Amino acid sequence: MDLTRDSRKTVVERVKHDPAFAKALLDEALTLFLNGEPDTARLVLRDLVSVTVGFERLAVATGKPSKSLHRMLSPKGNPSMDNLAIIIGAIRKKLGVKLATRAVKAA
Repeated sequence: MDLTRDSRKTVVERVKHDPAFAKALLDEALTLFLNGEPDTARLVLRDLVSVTVGFERLAVATGKPSKSLHRMLSPKGNPSMDNLAIIIGAIRKKLGVKLATRAVKAA
């Protein structure tokens, strides 16, 4: 009996059943992008797309082939800001997430 499980499978299952966790992952992906970790952020977004919107529906919404979307969110992907905005927007809409900004005083 295996005592370990692929962590990606665990994340995918949790996203399916826990909307708060899915929203936290979206927040994490955005934070990773802003903190200069785009490789990890793309992988998180890929998992979110797979479980929430689906690549086929995202392809219809964006007018981009699903294969291209998969490549954009791969470890070596290089999506444009326009494509990222569309992808993030589709996930936000599916999860019912609104983004807000706030000013923070510099130290």
